[in-house]
Amino acid sequence: MKKVLLHICCGICAIASIRRLQEEGFYVEGLFFNPNIHPEEEYLRRLAVARQVGLITATKIIESVYEPQKWQDTFGGFSDEPEGGKRCVLCYEYRLKETFAVCRENSFDYFTSTLTISPHKDSAAIFQIGRAVGAEHFLAVDFKKKDGFKIASRLAREHNLYRQNYCGCAYSKGRAV
Repeated sequence: MKKVLLHICCGICAIASIRRLQEEGFYVEGLFFNPNIHPEEEYLRRLAVARQVGLITATKIIESVYEPQKWQDTFGGFSDEPEGGKRCVLCYEYRLKETFAVCRENSFDYFTSTLTISPHKDSAAIFQIGRAVGAEHFLAVDFKKKDGFKIASRLAREHNLYRQNYCGCAYSKGRAV
């Protein structure tokens, strides 16, 4: 059975993505690496939901260190970028690089990300970044296909999971996506 490390942006996106990968015969572990999430209370709330999803799906969740200041120092210069713009693309790359590093350190066959389940995210751009970061180790799955987002929303309601209303960083809060 091939092992996949799934970067988890939030529990709601993870629940359907994990189930899909499991149904396709993969062994899945999740990586919660999101130093972009602001404020810390929001980060902790999303982490709690990721842990809950881990229990629901019998999936181990690896938790990376939360370093919001490092993220701010790296991406603060892009505060005026629109949602989906250069800041977001660089943030995806930042998180996928960490996911690939954990993938290699722990002998996973592949890595991928729940980011592609959102109708607000450009899956083609995420695929391009993933392949540039990890070449043949990147598993290009568009989780929004096969009604992924719809299934994630239904499962979130069924399990009473917290649903955030912005991507995560301070710059995305209150902005239209």
